[in-house]
Amino acid sequence: MKIVHDYLIQMGGAERVVALMAEAFPEAEILTSATQYETLFPEFNGRTIRNSWMQHLPGINTHFKKFFPLYPWAFRSLGTVQDDLVWMSSSGFAKWTDFAPETPVFCYCHTPPRFFWQPDNYLPYEVPNKALQYVVRGMIPSLRQSDYRAAQRMTHLIANSRTVQDRIKQFYHRDSVVIHPPVDVERFTVSHHSEDFYLIVSRLVGYKGLDRAVVGLSKLGKRLVVIGSGPDKARLQSLAGPTVEFKGRLSDEEVTWHMQNCYAFVFPGLEDFGITPVEAQASGKPVLAFGGGGALETVQPGVSGMFFYEGTADSLAAAVPEFERQSWDPDTIRANAEQFSEQAFLDKMIGLMEQETGLQLANLQHA
Repeated sequence: MKIVHDYLIQMGGAERVVALMAEAFPEAEILTSATQYETLFPEFNGRTIRNSWMQHLPGINTHFKKFFPLYPWAFRSLGTVQDDLVWMSSSGFAKWTDFAPETPVFCYCHTPPRFFWQPDNYLPYEVPNKALQYVVRGMIPSLRQSDYRAAQRMTHLIANSRTVQDRIKQFYHRDSVVIHPPVDVERFTVSHHSEDFYLIVSRLVGYKGLDRAVVGLSKLGKRLVVIGSGPDKARLQSLAGPTVEFKGRLSDEEVTWHMQNCYAFVFPGLEDFGITPVEAQASGKPVLAFGGGGALETVQPGVSGMFFYEGTADSLAAAVPEFERQSWDPDTIRANAEQFSEQAFLDKMIGLMEQETGLQLANLQHA
């Protein structure tokens, strides 16, 4: 078995999925474009990682997104991959790897690449340089054609949410199954204690819609704690009232404390899935979320949270009085989160691969 992933440079949600699979299948070789070894999750320790020639590019760890034209060639340089089974994690160019025709490839798609399938929702925030945006937009038609062809070579496409499943159908004209990402719910325990603050844990970028919460809760005089860093921090601070506190990046232990002691978690953006609302629910905390995307799959209205349906600060603020009138049961909220556990993910993913290939993957696990 082999594992293929776009890059192991920034450690985020997608990399946690890869780490879980690497831990479950310790003998599997990991193929990727480049790796920043200093920041790897502990689950990667001792694993065999094969990088492309991009590993040796100066500045790859800090400017990896700017090298995007090179990734297709990097994955092709890994040679023709042949094995009993390949499991892939991708929101980028890993699909462009060459595979032997008889090799079953299970591609776990976090999303089709946003910057050329949804450029208007991505480029203004991630590529602020107008000249570079112009260059990227000129490349979009050929990138889409190549990515479409690469997607057709995947024997199985797996979406991380119904939102992504719809995109796969729209962009690739392929059916897919949905397996939600794993969430480490065991890291959190149910808390019946609440302090008087709402909580956001997020990267501070424009498309996350955090200004809706910052402005909306400021108008109401509600205390809001924002954990995370990113290029949108200064703008958000300029919009915030005196009841909003920006904590920056915190340790996992500090994030856990805030999850378990907040009054409620706020998830104001349109996300494909969204792991942090599930983590909050694992702590027994209700979620006030924008009613779209992955939140519709993870938050049960009236049970584990509530939605606001217009992407504005006023819409969020209007939902708060009813949200605070609700009586929330922490144990019921926790039960909703448990369906997204790491073990649930592994059971579904391994079950699918065994069903489709006839292999007994238990023989490869924890070798």
